[in-house]
Amino acid sequence: LQQLERVGLFTHKEIKAVLRKASALEYKIQRRALRKEDFITYIQYEINLLELIKKRRARIGYSFKKDEIEHSILQRVHSLFNRATGKWKDDVQLWLSHVAFCKQWNSKHQLSKVFSSMLAIHPNKPELWIMAAKWEMETQLSSESARRLFLRALRFHPECPKLYQEYFRMELMHAEKQRKEKKAFEQAKMDLGEFSYSEEILNGEMARIIYRDAAQKIKGVPFHLSVLSIAKLFDFTQDLQKEILERHTVFSLQAQYADDPLTWDYMARRELELGSLQSTGHTTKQMKVSEMTQREERCSAVFEEAVRAVPTEDMWKCYITFCLERYNRKTNSEELKQKRLERTLSVFNKAYESNLLLEAFYKQWLQLLLECSLFEKAVEVAEAVTKRFTQSVETWQMRLQVLIQLKRDDVTQCFEEAIKRVKSKGTLPLWILWVEWSEGTNSKEDTDALYQRSLRATTPAESVTMKEKYLDWTYRNGGYKKVKRVFTSLCENRPLSVDFFRKMIQIEREQESCKMLHLREYYERALREFGSTGSDLWLEYIKEELSHPQGKPENCGSIHWRAMKMLQGDLVEDFISKYTLLQTGHL
Repeated sequence: LQQLERVGLFTHKEIKAVLRKASALEYKIQRRALRKEDFITYIQYEINLLELIKKRRARIGYSFKKDEIEHSILQRVHSLFNRATGKWKDDVQLWLSHVAFCKQWNSKHQLSKVFSSMLAIHPNKPELWIMAAKWEMETQLSSESARRLFLRALRFHPECPKLYQEYFRMELMHAEKQRKEKKAFEQAKMDLGEFSYSEEILNGEMARIIYRDAAQKIKGVPFHLSVLSIAKLFDFTQDLQKEILERHTVFSLQAQYADDPLTWDYMARRELELGSLQSTGHTTKQMKVSEMTQREERCSAVFEEAVRAVPTEDMWKCYITFCLERYNRKTNSEELKQKRLERTLSVFNKAYESNLLLEAFYKQWLQLLLECSLFEKAVEVAEAVTKRFTQSVETWQMRLQVLIQLKRDDVTQCFEEAIKRVKSKGTLPLWILWVEWSEGTNSKEDTDALYQRSLRATTPAESVTMKEKYLDWTYRNGGYKKVKRVFTSLCENRPLSVDFFRKMIQIEREQESCKMLHLREYYERALREFGSTGSDLWLEYIKEELSHPQGKPENCGSIHWRAMKMLQGDLVEDFISKYTLLQTGHL
């Protein structure tokens, strides 16, 4: 702290403030009954101090005495983290925060210790092993240390697919790195002496061994597909890809995998790749379109066979996802685009007729139908989805949005049916849609009655949103006097929200003759409800008294005193700091 002042990074007054704050935080972590929150607050304060020092150094261009200044603060933060993780060993987030801090401030030696301690206490979390191994590989550039960590992790988790995937990736990255090194040495014509690169490692033999070991322990198509996708990222793994592909094909023919949608999905999508691998000479635009059409039709044929062999929702999901991906793919050929659209609509319809279309896909289907001007079909599908998923708010929303977009006469009837079918809890989106539609369609009297009905029909928590919307609509359509009456009436029906009161305060400010008397009333009402939790509300009240022409600055003292009495916990400290900024003109 003395060095900070001596070199001109901080003033004497700032150093005293830092000392006072740090002392208060230090006292808190010396109690008998320790609290995790106190350690976190102290650590965050020290990190903020480090950031501030960094900015001050950049501003004045001073880069000396880092050992005397930053190093001591870094050591204190590490000490605090060590005490906290020693006390609350099970809190993984605390460990990860320490890891993040070490990475941010390049504390490599300390980070190695943190990983070692963390993995000793949490060996049952594969993601932590992966994180440590990646750091060794990518930051420390030590493939040997990363390999040791993966092997230790596999002793604890011998059947964890994610560990095998990342270990497999790491060995391929190591092989690629060595291949680049060898190429660079050969280009420079350097004599390597006795040192030589192993051809087996260069060709990814270590990754092959890992895959074979994993294949014996982990059953299921998804793992093989994920490993294959990793191998495809490297240009020297053709033989490895072939082995994985052959093993996968054998698996897919076995009875236990014949009903796996992912197997069929992979087999279908392979038809696209097989076409692209064929070498061709000069081709015209029409030939390319024709070739792509044939490939997609071959994919579609495999999917058609798949949905007959495995008639499940997941299988149709794979088929529809493929169709949507191809449809959304950009193309200059109108013919190809039309064929993709027809195929997508056909597949949607087949899945729907089989009663195997997932709820999430109905919205995309309806959008396509509306884009194609197939309005009657859209209405039919919208009605069908609400019959199948009667309790789903989302499906009723979809149906209502279709009817509103097409300006049908039965919108009100459909709203009534939706509210009747869906349980009262969760109907808020339907009421919002209804009143918004009514605002642009029905008379003011009907919309007003609908707002009042929504307040009675929704749950207390949901009615808060409706009250805010009702207040806003009343002001826009009924003026100031009416909104005051509605505000007074709604205040009698709790619960309310801070935004509800802020909306009324904003309305009052917009009036030509904005009266401080009315603003005080609204602030007082709001503070009766949220005075113990809303520090910002108290500050806004004080600022209003100071800035309004009819305000009384002498009231600020009593408002401050009341705030200190009513606010709870850390909100008091937050209020004091913001109030200080307000006094100095920085807020």
